[in-house]
Amino acid sequence: MKEAFHRFNDKLYLACLWTAGIAIVVMTIIIPWGIFSRYVLGTGSQWPEPIAILMMVLFTFLGAAVAYRAGAHIAVAMLTDRIGTANRRFLSGIVHFVMLVVAIFMLFYGTRLCIGTWGQSIGELPFIPVGLTYTPVPLGGLVTLLFVLENIFFGSQAQRGVVTYDHIASDPTAESGVL
Repeated sequence: MKEAFHRFNDKLYLACLWTAGIAIVVMTIIIPWGIFSRYVLGTGSQWPEPIAILMMVLFTFLGAAVAYRAGAHIAVAMLTDRIGTANRRFLSGIVHFVMLVVAIFMLFYGTRLCIGTWGQSIGELPFIPVGLTYTPVPLGGLVTLLFVLENIFFGSQAQRGVVTYDHIASDPTAESGVL
């Protein structure tokens, strides 16, 4: 059961990592197009800005979940790395509890926000419901919740091969990142 949960979270981690990465790439392509169409073509496309904002929200919430599981989130490591070992475990427990509360808040209220705004549409893109643009919030909350529960019950997963794949060349003791 434990290993199945870890494997599921490994796949979820990779899916979130790739989705966040693709969102950044899409954003870096469409923002220059918006600038080019406005200042060079003189027409000004209406769609790049709302799509870029959606991509930013997507990579922010999924990227934050990925960073949490990898132990790379600055808010998690900044304080806990600078205190003595006696207080580190206690403070780490508080951090995980706060992250659990935040994830549940995002999941609950993010879902309510999506449902409440589903009937509205974006002015520049009337075929996209506003509620759809908010789905990264509860989705990121759900993923973060799963990663926090994994951390609380099974410890940090920052040393798993799927997380440390880029360290293999420099650390021969790291486990394989191949799924």
